[in-house]
Amino acid sequence: MAKPLSMSSTLAGIMVASFTLATSQALAVPDQPKAWEKCAGVAKKGMNDCGSLDGSHGCAGQAKMDNDPNEWVYVPEGTCKKLGGTVAKVKPAKDA
Repeated sequence: MAKPLSMSSTLAGIMVASFTLATSQALAVPDQPKAWEKCAGVAKKGMNDCGSLDGSHGCAGQAKMDNDPNEWVYVPEGTCKKLGGTVAKVKPAKDA
């Protein structure tokens, strides 16, 4: 009787170990990008990062439609054109 019990315990241990390994790999997060760019024309409705390029509003989350060319989001540098957007020029901060 000890033999079937040890076999099932071994199988259970192997299953737990493989599940733990698979879960830890699935939760791996890539490194944060070092550089970002403003990407216009790819933001979804209500998902823009800040004010519109045409000045129609000044806050995040106010895009009224998907892929509006005046709405933008930050994306890792080099990915905007891959997403079908255009890189928006960054305005320098005003001097105080």
